[in-house]
Amino acid sequence: MDTQAQIKAIVEGHPVVLFMKGSAQFPQCGFSGRAIQILQACGVNNPYTVNVLQDEEIRQGIKEYANWPTIPQLYVRGEFIGGSDIMTEMYQSGELQQLLKTQ
Repeated sequence: MDTQAQIKAIVEGHPVVLFMKGSAQFPQCGFSGRAIQILQACGVNNPYTVNVLQDEEIRQGIKEYANWPTIPQLYVRGEFIGGSDIMTEMYQSGELQQLLKTQ
């Protein structure tokens, strides 16, 4: 399976997916840590996470998949939502909680 197909299968196979540096238990960058905190604050305690540091092809491929240059990247029900800045804005406005409530 090529990288893009693998990413598509992950994104479409789980209701909430976060491509991040590190894991939910041990984020390895501040932005990934913030993304996990925001998801937890929204009641998502076990998002499906992908540690991009473990697979260089996934790390580069996810940037191409969403046409988004940075990590973390959040997907909800197969739809690209954004990175930690967008997650923060959506959380502050209440939009992210509404989106995740219907997961």
